[in-house]
This record gives sequence, structure tokens and C-alpha cells, in this order.
Amino acid sequence: MPVKVSVVVPVYNPGPYVEDCISSLLRQSLPPDEFEVIFVDDGSTDETPARLDALAADRPGLVQVIHQENSGWSGKPRNVGIAAAKGEFVMFVDNDDYLGDEALERMYDYGVANGADVVVGKMAGKGRGVPVELFRRNHPHATVENAPLIDSLTPHKMIRRDFLDRIGLRFPEGRRRLEDHVFIAEAYLRADNVSVLSDYVCYYHVKRDDASNAGFQRFDPVGYFKNLCEALDVVDRYTEPGPLRDRLHRRWLRVEIVERMRGRRLLAMPADYRKELFDAMRGVVVERFGPGVAAGLQPTQQVVAALIAADRYADVEDFAEWEASVVPKAAPESLTWQDGTLRIDFTAEYVSRGKPLVFPADGVRTPLDVSDAVAWVTADTAARFGEARVDLLLRERSSAAQYFQPVEFTRERIEDGDGVRLVLRAGATVDPTAVAGDGVWDAYVRVRLGGWTKECRLGPAPRDARRAPHAGVVSGRVVLPYWTEPHANLSLDIDRASTRLGLGGLLPDAVSVSGGRLRAALPLYVAGDTEVLLRVSSGDAKVDVPGTLYADGSGARLEAVLPADRLKGATWKVAVSPRTAAPRFLALPFTVTAGVGGVRVVRKRKQKQSPGVLRRLRRAVGRVVRKAAARIRNRRA
Repeated sequence: MPVKVSVVVPVYNPGPYVEDCISSLLRQSLPPDEFEVIFVDDGSTDETPARLDALAADRPGLVQVIHQENSGWSGKPRNVGIAAAKGEFVMFVDNDDYLGDEALERMYDYGVANGADVVVGKMAGKGRGVPVELFRRNHPHATVENAPLIDSLTPHKMIRRDFLDRIGLRFPEGRRRLEDHVFIAEAYLRADNVSVLSDYVCYYHVKRDDASNAGFQRFDPVGYFKNLCEALDVVDRYTEPGPLRDRLHRRWLRVEIVERMRGRRLLAMPADYRKELFDAMRGVVVERFGPGVAAGLQPTQQVVAALIAADRYADVEDFAEWEASVVPKAAPESLTWQDGTLRIDFTAEYVSRGKPLVFPADGVRTPLDVSDAVAWVTADTAARFGEARVDLLLRERSSAAQYFQPVEFTRERIEDGDGVRLVLRAGATVDPTAVAGDGVWDAYVRVRLGGWTKECRLGPAPRDARRAPHAGVVSGRVVLPYWTEPHANLSLDIDRASTRLGLGGLLPDAVSVSGGRLRAALPLYVAGDTEVLLRVSSGDAKVDVPGTLYADGSGARLEAVLPADRLKGATWKVAVSPRTAAPRFLALPFTVTAGVGGVRVVRKRKQKQSPGVLRRLRRAVGRVVRKAAARIRNRRA
């Protein structure tokens, strides 16, 4: 078979972090005779070279390993991989990241279907940031003009091999930074078509536990901003002066310069290093970015850019202190099941030091000292409240895969003293059948207001609203909405929960058997009549019978006919499962037996306490013990 995709992986001392990368490549849904993996070992000194050689020996034809002396960065290994590649497309993967199981197949098919030279697959960031707006929807025919492609300049793309050869595109080599920016910027600007695949997470971008990823290392500011100018040169080479060039340049001014000098990110740096960064970037701001570049920034970013250009470092720090205090807060108001979906109503606004941020009702641009800058930013934010928006994202806890949920919202101004609070009142609809995979999904609210786009968890829920709705059985999936401990943020457990579903709360009179028909009122939500499988078991013996969950008020009524003749002589545990290809049984807190009079309910079974209850008990016991110990110490003193 012709090779469809060549995966190029530059490798340098990844240690055990390469294992997730290897495993994901071996799990690909693309048949192994349709792709190849080329590991380019850049002079590793750990056990990785031997590990890769053994893998290549075990997977001949699929895995190839090339060893070379250390070149200092990833550019040369990637170029060596391109030269060895036989595939129609080349996919670049870093040795401490990994792919979704269907990534190669989906990206290849999408690229071929759309005649793409470059395919950008949806990314998830595990401990590190990834573009969000770019992956709001699929873009089969994307350009730097109609999509925020410029937000994604990492090399983790699938690129047509003959396109690379036709334009002679290769990575800059040597010890340098931002080689991927130079490469990807030119690819975007010269490709006939770029396709963005957003409905499947293709690439998992991982921050290592030891934070030793190359991109997280402290860098030489002078060399870094020199390399940044090389990326700007690429844009200048392939665009004309004007709004498009300014918009593309704005990405580097915003991300690589201004955002490094803002809020918590600046304040977290050592004082001497952040001043060194400031001094190195100031010349770039003055010399390379025209007035049209900064003019398109958000007000907060304009303030920082102007302070950098004016060489006012102390004011940059003061403004960062104020910005660091501004955070979003999303307050849940209600959580209900409606027509097979979860309806989540909430409000969102910005707060500062725990209090709602109050904005002036009107404002004008004022001279640029820090207090005036704050006044201008808040006034401009209030004036542009009509552009604000709020989104709800579900983010899977273990993988960091995230998806936007449908949201409707209104904007509300609430008078507060001499100003106004700017509140977004929203209602989101979560369809569990559309959530991609099982797991624990945390709810995040993304607020775009004025010059800020920030995220927070949805919570905490007020104490009187912390009773979540029943777990639901929807289209074969078991969905448990719950408030986390101790922060009371909203999460959804999909097809994982067992002991926290509330089934242990059945009252004795909620279960009955009459004429062999079992009836049980369960605290479960169902949208309509739902077929289930009932399992009764005793030791190694088990009997499965069909049943139905009927919507009954706020819960569900389980009905099933039990075969009395097969249940004699033992006490049987009872469990229920949705009717799926792979049933997952949920224990019910009672047992049954069969005798001369037919089947009867014997007793409720005591269910184990949930982990949340146990944690609360342990904390309570701990508090008692600590208080007693303190009293003893005081008496001795």
C-alpha cells in the first residue's frame, strides 16, 4: 500500500514521556501499512535510543529510527525526517506529546477531501495552553484572513509532502527559538488550502511533570526576539503593507510581547529576568510594529504596548498588579433535566479582590498614567459591553479534551454606586449523547468582555442550590451531574459513576413484587420509556431479564418480570444496566428470593458510603482530634 502519512518525531532525552507518544502511534486507526513513523534521535544520552531501536526491530516497515549528533534544537531532526519520509503527508509530533487514536486517519481523509496542503487538527492542552477560538468549528477552507490560523504556530500539523518540496520549505536549523513560527507562517501564507478539523481531538500537547519541555525553558531574551523578527520577515515577504499584514504582526506583538508583561504571568517571573525581557522586547516594539498593529489590540493590551514603547517598566508592573486582581466568576443558578438534556442557568461577571468589578457608565481616553489607564480600560469595557459573550465548555479531566456547548445569553447592566456591574446571564444546553466519550467532564465558563478573555470553573454553587438533579439514563449513557468537594464546582460523570448515583437512598416501600413483576421507584432521570437489562445474581449464577424504565415524576419507575422458577433456593442481588452493546450494571440496594409464594423482596442492601461522604467524615474526625490535641497542649503549657 502507498504510505499515506509519515509521522516525524524529533527525539531528545524524553525518558519515560516518550511512552505515551509511542503507544498512541501504535493505536492509530489508520492501518499500519498505510503510515510510517520516523523517530529522529538528536543525540539522546538516556535510554531512549535503545528503546527506539528495539521498537523498530519489533515493528519493521512501520517504525524507522535515525540517529544523529545533537543539533541543539528540533529544526534539523524534523528536516532529516522530511527527507526520509515516503508518505503523501508528513505529520509532526513532539516526543512528549501524543495523538488521538483516530488522528492520522481523520486528518488524512479530511485533507484529501478538501484538497488541503496543511491540515490543522484540534488540540488539547494538558497543563499548557492551546488555541481555543480556532477550534470552535470545522474550517474546511481556512486562510489567515477568514480564520484565526495565526493563533496556532506550533509545528504539530499534517502537511502535504509535495507542497513542502515544491516551495522548498524546511525548518530553520541550529540553536534557535521560534523555528516553528517561521516554518508554519510560510506554510499558511503559501498553501493553496488549509483545513482545520475541530470535531475530534487529534493532538494532545503535554506539559511534563518536570516542566522540562523545550518550550518551558528560560530563554535568552536578545536571541529570542531576534528570532521573532525572522517570523515577521516571513509575513512581510508574502503580504503587502496594510490591514492584513498589521493583523498578522499583531499576533506576535500580542502573544510574544504584551502577554508576557501582563498580570500574573509577569508577576510570577523573577524580578531581574522580567526586567531583562522588557529591555530586549522594547526595541522590537518600537522598530518593527507600525501604529496600525497596536491600534487593533484590546484596550488592556494597548496600555501595556504603549508602556513598553514609552520605556515605563515600573508602570507595567503596577498595571500588572491591578490586572492580576481581575478574574471571572460564574455563579450557577439552576441545573435541571429537560427533554433528555441538561439545562444549566448561570451568571458570569468579573470580580476584583472578591468583589464585583464596577465599571464607569461612560468614559473617554485619558493620559497614560496607570490610574488613568485603569479608568480608560474599565470605561471602554463598559462602552463595548454589547460585544461581550460567554461560553460554556466541557473539559474532560484526564485528557483535557474540551468542547463548546450551545449557550444563549443576555447582557445586563446593574447599577452599583457611581458605576455599573456588567453581568452576562446565560443558559447552556448539554446533550450527553453528543459528549465525546466517557469520563469526568468539568464545566468551565469562558468570558470575553472588553480586553479580557478568561476562564473559570462553573461554581461554587450556593449552599441552598447544591442538590444536583438525579443521575440520568439517556440513550444508553449514565450521566451524573454533581458538585465537586470542597469547591462546589459543576462536573458531569459520564458512564463512570457507580456508587454515587443515589440508588442507595431507596425507601423500603419503593420496591415491590406482585405476580412476579418487580416494580421499583428509582431516583433516575429518563426522557421517556427506556429499555434496560436487569441482572439478578447469586455467587457465580446470574440471570438477565429485560426491563423498562418509565418516566415517573422527578424519577423513574423500573418494571421487569422475574423468572420465579429460576430464582429458587438462593438470595439474589439485583442490578440494572442500559441496553447497550457493553452493559454496565448498577447495583440496586435490595435482594430478592423465590419460594412457594413467588418472588419477594428480602431486604435492602446497605451500600458503601460515597468517597465524598468518607472525605467529609475524615475531615470532621481530623478537626476533633486536632482540637483535643490543642487543648492538651494548652493544659500542659
